[in-house]
Amino acid sequence: MHLFNLSLKLNGFPIKKASRVLENIQAKNEADFETYLLQKKKDIFNYHMQNNSFYQEIAKNATVTDWKNIPVMTKSDLQQPLNARLSKGFTTKNVYVNKTSGSSGDPFVFAKDKFCHALTWSVIKNRFGWFGIDFNTSKQARFYGIPLDKKGYYKERFKDFLGKRFRFSVFDLSDAAFEKCVTTFQTTRFDYINGYTSAIVQFAKYLQKKNIVLKTVCPTLNACVVTSEMLFEDDKKLLEKQFNIPIINEYGASELDLIAFQNPQNIWQVNSETIFVEILDKQDNILPFGEEGRIVITSMYNKAHPFIRYDIGDIGILSKSSTLQKPILEKLIGRTNDIAILPSGKKAAGLTFYYITKSIMEDDSTIKEFIIEQQKIDTFKIIYASAEDISEAKIKSIKTEMDNYLEKGLNIIFERQDKIERSKSGKLKQFRSLLN
Repeated sequence: MHLFNLSLKLNGFPIKKASRVLENIQAKNEADFETYLLQKKKDIFNYHMQNNSFYQEIAKNATVTDWKNIPVMTKSDLQQPLNARLSKGFTTKNVYVNKTSGSSGDPFVFAKDKFCHALTWSVIKNRFGWFGIDFNTSKQARFYGIPLDKKGYYKERFKDFLGKRFRFSVFDLSDAAFEKCVTTFQTTRFDYINGYTSAIVQFAKYLQKKNIVLKTVCPTLNACVVTSEMLFEDDKKLLEKQFNIPIINEYGASELDLIAFQNPQNIWQVNSETIFVEILDKQDNILPFGEEGRIVITSMYNKAHPFIRYDIGDIGILSKSSTLQKPILEKLIGRTNDIAILPSGKKAAGLTFYYITKSIMEDDSTIKEFIIEQQKIDTFKIIYASAEDISEAKIKSIKTEMDNYLEKGLNIIFERQDKIERSKSGKLKQFRSLLN
């Protein structure tokens, strides 16, 4: 029985219709696709200008014939009651409602009409299908957070049952917990792994320490899809070595859709079927393929709630080899609010600190995880999880690297914790600035 499809259907999400629409989009040739894209952008803009008073205020004098001058929406625009943002004919009773994780610092409740949500799942199913994964029949080992309240907990467990998923907690990453994980993999015919990058990487480190290759423990495993957090190249190599299966990078946003998915040719292919992705500079000018800028996305099917030229809060580059039909995400650099401002006025991506400390600190197997926090313009705290304090030699090395990569005179504070607390969702935010 196809429980996954059935669960979507019973909840009013027309998955069969959405799958047919997606097939028709994918069957278009390049010329027809360009026509389709122009029409869908026009249709969704005109729909919300006619049916959504919230969007009418945002795009007051804009016209669809001048796309580059349509205002860019931000997350802060959406921090008002959901009912004030819904289009005519839609209420919280007849749409899909969810909340963003808040990892950007601007959490909000959003909505999708039911066909749009079904189309999101059609795209996700299609991409996982590139690797032989079928949500109706493939068994998933799931490394995600889970609500701790009774109602939310059992709701997620029921959804896991329908989706053929077994959920491992990301709130306990101890050796004892991972030992139980290995036992579960030994006794369960899992087809693939899916979940938060940081938790899966910690599991791989445990396997490395115990000299275990997961594919030998669970021969049915065929793929691992990581999501929600950055995957660094050396971490990917570790996963490939300890799992001995393809490691696939997924990039998405709950309020929108799947944005990009690593295809079997190891290329991060952008979803062009249901969303339109642009790269903009600070002045909202459209940048050509190959240049770095803000990732701005239009959801072309969501009639319940407008996401038109929506600044997702990430920075990236679309490859020069991109086309309208097949855009390629060359690089995902990080979030726009993950920027450190230094005393000299210089700016640095928060990930810079992560790279500087990562290679030095991970030589020490006692250090499990760490995050970096900017407390003042000249002061950074490195919070790390370890059974013992970091050595003076390592502290000196990190400070030297900070001088080399950033600038001299920064104050670096080190704080050891037995365990790094994660957000309620279970995600690990690797850099955060307290300046704002």
